[in-house]
Amino acid sequence: MAQSVLGSLTLGYRPLWNRARTLAGVQLFVHEDDQSTDGQHLLRTLAELCSAESPPLLLSPRSRSMLGGLLAHAGRTDALIEVPLAWLEDTALRDLARTAHLRGARMIASGPPQRPPDAQAAPWFERRMLTLSTHDAALALQAALQARRAIAAGRMVTRAEASPVLPHALVDGVASRVLADHALDQQGAWAVAGWPVEDVLHAYRGRPLPPMNRAIVQTMNAIAGEPSLDRVEQLFGQDPALAYRLLLYLNSAGLGIRAGVASLRHGFMMLGFRSLSSWLAEQLPHASDDNGLRPVNAAMVLRGHLMEHLMDAGIEQELRREVYLCGLFAQLDQVLDEPLRTSFSRIPMADRIVSAIVSETGPYAPSLQLALALEGSDPDVLRALRTQHEMTAEEVNRALLRTLAMPPA
Repeated sequence: MAQSVLGSLTLGYRPLWNRARTLAGVQLFVHEDDQSTDGQHLLRTLAELCSAESPPLLLSPRSRSMLGGLLAHAGRTDALIEVPLAWLEDTALRDLARTAHLRGARMIASGPPQRPPDAQAAPWFERRMLTLSTHDAALALQAALQARRAIAAGRMVTRAEASPVLPHALVDGVASRVLADHALDQQGAWAVAGWPVEDVLHAYRGRPLPPMNRAIVQTMNAIAGEPSLDRVEQLFGQDPALAYRLLLYLNSAGLGIRAGVASLRHGFMMLGFRSLSSWLAEQLPHASDDNGLRPVNAAMVLRGHLMEHLMDAGIEQELRREVYLCGLFAQLDQVLDEPLRTSFSRIPMADRIVSAIVSETGPYAPSLQLALALEGSDPDVLRALRTQHEMTAEEVNRALLRTLAMPPA
């Protein structure tokens, strides 16, 4: 049997966030482990794993040979392909990009804002990916602050002409909440690559993150329709702050449940939907509509699903739910702004979860370490972890692609 192309690649990913702070797509970093990777095979594999409901993929090959292999075969129904403008100085790659465009391939031109594609190449690209330098980011922040002052003075402001952030672009290098808001809300960027998590969480320093109003209302509406336990568990699992609060409540002395409740599903069965809905209503005054938290939560949810797929070796449903919770709570310290040991001491969390997150040991630790490493573009870390935990590139890459193929919640 011929070796799958996934066995000769190291992949990583980065979410792309749109103006609604929901998933616009996913950037897939593609590193070759050898120079004989078949671009056509990769495109076909992606087409087989993804569906019309899957988020769009942006393939970012990290070598010219990989880019050439993709451009030689890509068509109109294939994933977007990032083409660094500096690489178009290579005549062979330029010719491949031109013929790919004629076949209907969808491409994004990446580079600094000051270097647009030349007049001949410009029509080949669906949009631009702007890589902001420190200087570019400073100019954009200055434009954003000027716009804020103008709005405060009662003046009508549309787009800032002085900003290097262009309409409909994908923007890379967004390190602050102000810059993300400027790109998406003022300049009309298509999406930003990654999310300034640290800066967004800084506003909540010293207090736990609130649950999202949307998550609470959505769950209450679902409960009113007498849903399955699976559906309620799925909705709770979209908001780590809400999930932790429920486990804290279920294990509180006032509730009087003698046996510790370590899973959401067990909690639903102990409470019943009517009491659960009442508890949710009590959370509404403490909920938030801060859309800057949506990517923070969504990234944690994605990590939970990725852990499920990395450990998908016929594990039973109860263990699968436990594995998901491990991924969801992997960065609980960011959610609660306190040490992980403190957070876990309040609830009877499974030892397998605690050991994986706190001490990086136990049966879930390899999958958690790989899930975290996949959230980036450094292939050496991933290769080292695969070797350490005796997992193949095929296993890890297929788990990632199956996760990314899931329709957004």
